Amino acid sequence: MTDPFRQLASFLVRAEKFLDRLEPLLPPASPVPDWAAANAFRWRKSRGTGYLQPITRLPEIQLADLHDIDQQKARIDANTRHFVAGQPANNVLLTGSRGSGKSSLIKALLNAYAAAGLRVIEVEKGDLIDLPDIVDLIDGRPERFIIFCDDLSFDSGDARYKALKVVLDGSICAPPENVLIYATSNRRHLMPEYFAENLDSKRVGEEIHPGEAIEEKISLSERFGLWISFYPFDQDAYLNIVAHWLKSFGCRQEEVARAERDALNWALERGSRSGRVAWQFARDWAGRHLAAADRPRRQRTPSVRAGAAPSRKRPAGAP
Repeated sequence: MTDPFRQLASFLVRAEKFLDRLEPLLPPASPVPDWAAANAFRWRKSRGTGYLQPITRLPEIQLADLHDIDQQKARIDANTRHFVAGQPANNVLLTGSRGSGKSSLIKALLNAYAAAGLRVIEVEKGDLIDLPDIVDLIDGRPERFIIFCDDLSFDSGDARYKALKVVLDGSICAPPENVLIYATSNRRHLMPEYFAENLDSKRVGEEIHPGEAIEEKISLSERFGLWISFYPFDQDAYLNIVAHWLKSFGCRQEEVARAERDALNWALERGSRSGRVAWQFARDWAGRHLAAADRPRRQRTPSVRAGAAPSRKRPAGAP
């Protein structure tokens, strides 16, 4: 063998050894999603590679479980129904009071329309930069996908909101017709607003023109075609939520009435009358009193953010 061939053979051996040492350091190939494994997925990363993780255990919350938010429920239900049917529909931003049923609505919609092809992909705020990759992954699929971003908000200087703006409506590429974004937030414009920013507003004739900082913040929320607002529950609604969940845990009517004073004190301690607070109280009260009575209870696994229970004017049975 001539010298050039020996040198080539030696180089190939060294190159093979180098690649063997380098291979464990490379990110693994992104696994192909098993679309038949679940109706919901969570975007996860492993060694820098993103993939869709199936969620096989979902909350049992149903649209019929959510009362006293009838207007909000009707609007998002209609939008989702149109989307599943292949008709025009909007991206949705749900904002307002904490614990009022925003996230529960998304979970209930999945349970309602999964059989019709609806799927939900949950994406955390830290992974929003991967939204274009997620959209490319599901583009052309026969299912209808809702990308769900829960408790979404951005700090000043956070550049991740720009990736969301691009996917919503800011790219030269048209968004896929089988993808919508549903987001929940306690902030209407998703970003903090400061009093000093209002000083940049200008008066032109009788009109007020916001400053550039405010315009930048509004431009993100405006890309959601449908805004749905939620409001705090009053005392009667809160007590109805408590009664709803206590009954679902197997408490009798007289026990529900006896729990009202404790329920109000529970809410007072937490400074909030919400569906979440009512559900937490019901679990605590039912657990203590049913255990003391050594009585079996019906186990429910509702969403922590389940919305309001039936109103007094229109009572409904336990779910």
